Amino acid sequence: MNGPDGYHRPLTSEGVAQAEALADELTRLGPVLIVSSPYLRAVQTVEPTAVALGVPVHRDHALREWDSGLAFTPEYARHYAESWADPHHARPGGESLHELSVRATDVLTSLARQHPDGTVVVGSHGTFISRALVGFGRTTVDWPFSRAMPMPAIYRLRFTDDGVRVGGPGLL
Repeated sequence: MNGPDGYHRPLTSEGVAQAEALADELTRLGPVLIVSSPYLRAVQTVEPTAVALGVPVHRDHALREWDSGLAFTPEYARHYAESWADPHHARPGGESLHELSVRATDVLTSLARQHPDGTVVVGSHGTFISRALVGFGRTTVDWPFSRAMPMPAIYRLRFTDDGVRVGGPGLL
């Protein structure tokens, strides 16, 4: 959900503290690249890791959150549930959840191909990650899973000749 100006909405003070705590774990992975959605809160989530490693955060528009076609509304949950029930439905000006799955798997696969021997840290958003997991074959990912996803959450994708192995909260 883009919300009111998703490109400029910062993390809360709790989110900043969580991002700083996350940096130790992500730094230990020895990433060769840190890339993020251009939305400020996603950049701020991976920024402490980038600072610790002395590398920049690269922004990629393809990692942005779902373009739902909805204006910010307190009733978003009902609209999201309807979209999850029919992932091919797109609202005027928006993308379907199926289209998001394709976008998410395409960009993540491309990053893996560009860095086949290294770890890439990606900062993105809940619906994006949920639909990427669906796109990579996780049938247990649905609207309740997406709603209950912890923030921040770390999901590990391992790209092999046999496909993509996925691990993370609720999936191990």
